[in-house]
Amino acid sequence: MKKILTIILMLMMFFITGCAKKEKHAPNTILYIYNWTYYLPDQIVRDFEKKFNVKVVYDVYSSNEEMFAKLKAGGKGYDIIFPSGDFVKIMIKENMLEPIDKSKVPNFNYLDKDVLAKIKFDPNNKYSVPYMIGTAGIAVNKQYVKNYEHSSNIFNRADLKNKMTLLDDMREVLGLALKSKGYSVNTNDKKQLAEASEVVQGWKKNILKFDAESFAKGFAAGEFWVVQGYAENIFLELDEKQRENVDFFIPKEGGPMYIDSMVILKDATNKELALKFINYIHEPQVFAQIVDFLKLPAVNVEARKFIQNQPHYQIEDLKNCEFKEDLGASIELYNSVWEQLRI
Repeated sequence: MKKILTIILMLMMFFITGCAKKEKHAPNTILYIYNWTYYLPDQIVRDFEKKFNVKVVYDVYSSNEEMFAKLKAGGKGYDIIFPSGDFVKIMIKENMLEPIDKSKVPNFNYLDKDVLAKIKFDPNNKYSVPYMIGTAGIAVNKQYVKNYEHSSNIFNRADLKNKMTLLDDMREVLGLALKSKGYSVNTNDKKQLAEASEVVQGWKKNILKFDAESFAKGFAAGEFWVVQGYAENIFLELDEKQRENVDFFIPKEGGPMYIDSMVILKDATNKELALKFINYIHEPQVFAQIVDFLKLPAVNVEARKFIQNQPHYQIEDLKNCEFKEDLGASIELYNSVWEQLRI
C-alpha cells in the first residue's frame, strides 16, 4: 500500500512540475513589440518583464517601408510600433493607430517642450509619444581635411574630389540642399526643388558616389575623408584612436531630421500594458540607459541628469533642422528630381 501511495505521490509531483514548466502567460500579460533593429537594449526589455511580471515578444524591422508593408499585408498581433514621423502621419491617415491616453503616461511630462513644438505630423501628440530624435550629419577626417566650416558647402571643395560621399537617400540629400538655400525640407515648390537640384549637381562633381551602405566602413578605412551619414553608424566602425581624428557636425544651415515615436496599433490586444511600457521607457533613469546605449540626444529632459555617456550631438545642435514630413502627392516631384540626379 505504501508503495502504491508513493507511486501516486510521485506521479502527482511529476504532473504538477510538468504543468509548472508548461505554464504560459495569459494573453493580457504578453506585450508584442515591433521595433527597429538594435534600437532598444535587451536589458531594458528584461527589466520591464521583471517589474511588471509579464512577457515581451520582440520583433524587428530595418525600414519604415518594411514595417508598413508587413502591417498592410495583414501582419497582426503587435501592440507597439516605433515608426518615424512621416509614417506616423501615414498611419494616422490609414486609421491604424489608437489615441494615447496621456493620463496613463505621466512621464510624457518629462519630454522636451521645444521638441514637441516642432512636431507637425501628429499635433499635440494625440497618437504618438516621441522615442528618439536624430539626423544625418557630416563626418570629417581631420588628418586630411583642414580649414573648413561646419557647413554643407564642404561638398563644393574640388580639392577633396573623390574623397567624399553623400547618402544614397533622396530625402536626406535633397533636404540638405534645400536647407542650404534656406528652404523647407518638405517644400513642394518646383522652383525651390530646381535650385536644390543645382546645388546637388555641384556637389556631385566632387563626391565619389552616393552611398547609404558602406560610407561608415569606407570612412573608417580612410577611403573617404568626408561623408554624410549617421553618427551611430560612423562611430560604430571606429576605434578609440580613430575617433580622436573625427569631427562630426550638424551643418549650421540645418538639414532634415527624424523622430521615431512609440505608437499603439488600433487592433492591439494589450493596450493597457502598452501604455505601461511607453510610460516605463520614459522613466528618467530608464531612458538615460537607452540614451547611453544609442548616444543620441535625450528628448526626455529629466533623463539628462542621469546620462553617463556623452551623446554624439546635443538637442541644441538640431535647432536649424526640420522634421521630415509625409510629402503626399509631392513625392512624385521629388522622385523625378532625384532620378535625374542619380543618372
